[in-house]
Amino acid sequence: MQVLQVQLAVQADPAEVGRARRWVRSRLLNHGVDPDAPMAETVVLVVSELVTNAVVHTGSPAVLRLCLPLDGAPVGAPAGPLRVEVADASEVAPAPRHAGADADATNGRGLELVELLCDRWGWYPDGSGKRVWCEIGTDAPPVDPLESADWAALAP
Repeated sequence: MQVLQVQLAVQADPAEVGRARRWVRSRLLNHGVDPDAPMAETVVLVVSELVTNAVVHTGSPAVLRLCLPLDGAPVGAPAGPLRVEVADASEVAPAPRHAGADADATNGRGLELVELLCDRWGWYPDGSGKRVWCEIGTDAPPVDPLESADWAALAP
């Protein structure tokens, strides 16, 4: 399968997260994906979480890469999973915090969301840092994280 890889350099500033979301929406639109479609909204949310983690926890610039499938399906049909990658300067392994750890926490759920919303995710060492990646199947139904067993305990 052929993919189109596009990337964005992200500065070590939390305001860059909004720029990354806008950039991803425009790349999806340029690729023929409705930016308001559930899959696109999932991609934007995942990008927001991964870029936030990279910028906030490393305090250094990061690189966001979007890998968009190009072939293998008729026009309008999914050609394969969409891949998101964020490279940062930290060698520290990412670790999702699960709801039971601190049910009152207002942050720290980014990787748990990624885990719930993506078909696959992981990380690997990359130079002097790491690369966190995830894949979202273009034909996968959207996931409501509030319906998951882990998140149900957080509901009022």
